Amino acid sequence: MAERIRFHLDENVNPVIAAALSRHGIDVTTTIEMNLRTASDEEQLEFIRAEGRILVTHDTDFLRIASQTDGHPGIAFAHNDTVSTGQIIRSLILIYEVLDPEEMAGRVEFL
Repeated sequence: MAERIRFHLDENVNPVIAAALSRHGIDVTTTIEMNLRTASDEEQLEFIRAEGRILVTHDTDFLRIASQTDGHPGIAFAHNDTVSTGQIIRSLILIYEVLDPEEMAGRVEFL
């Protein structure tokens, strides 16, 4: 695994978040730039497992999947309608600063 947390934003997460994380020197990919826009949830999970990336999502399907397995590098979940973009960015930066990949493995962090 990587020494620092790396994020992957699914297709429903505002791309402004990826740009803000990049400006802070955080390694981040998006579903669109990785050509995964039409990929299934399982394909998305396989990608984050292979890459060792924390999935950032608004999709509750990933909460269901996470409740059935801890075999993922971590999920950061935010309700789209209750958390601002700024709050999501600040929360992800905090996760990056205080946790390492091993601490996030198999975990869901609610933003």
